[in-house]
Amino acid sequence: MMTRFLASLVVSMLILAGCEQQPEWNGRDISGLMPPLEFGLTGEDGDPITEEAFADQVVALFFGYTHCPDVCPPTLSRLAQAIQQLPEEKRDDVQVLFVSVDPERDTPEHLKEYTDYFGDQITGVTGEIPQLRKLAKRYRTTFSHGQPDEDGNYTVSHGQAVYIFDRSGKVRLMARDEMSVDELASDLERLADS
Repeated sequence: MMTRFLASLVVSMLILAGCEQQPEWNGRDISGLMPPLEFGLTGEDGDPITEEAFADQVVALFFGYTHCPDVCPPTLSRLAQAIQQLPEEKRDDVQVLFVSVDPERDTPEHLKEYTDYFGDQITGVTGEIPQLRKLAKRYRTTFSHGQPDEDGNYTVSHGQAVYIFDRSGKVRLMARDEMSVDELASDLERLADS
């Protein structure tokens, strides 16, 4: 009876010790819930680009479009501010990958002009609609295009999640909308340190 109690106590202590060593993130820990970073799209320079361009970097992946009125600008701004809060020597270790799901309007040149506004650590990519749908499905998100108005303008519905991958390309975190810039910077720095 006493032996069983001691064994149970030891197991409980080991479990608690293991829990204490787990990092507490500000973002939602989604490690292992999605496949690693992998894509083949068109970069801001008009050339093909894959995940290999971001090897050994922490990557924040975000789907959107440049004509987005209310979600994309503040999200990209928050990510850019978080990167600027990192120690200078770590900023190049983090990259934001802005996937435009509006390739008709978001040409590579237009994407570059848009992302340059937010900073050097933000890279725009796009592709053909089938490529974009495949990538969106891979990361469990979606997008759709509204009907054009009489001037040809239309809106695009898209997910708001920011998926953060570690240096090895494994998904680690999903940034939450309510996260502050400081919290986001803290998570990015910890991943850059690992």
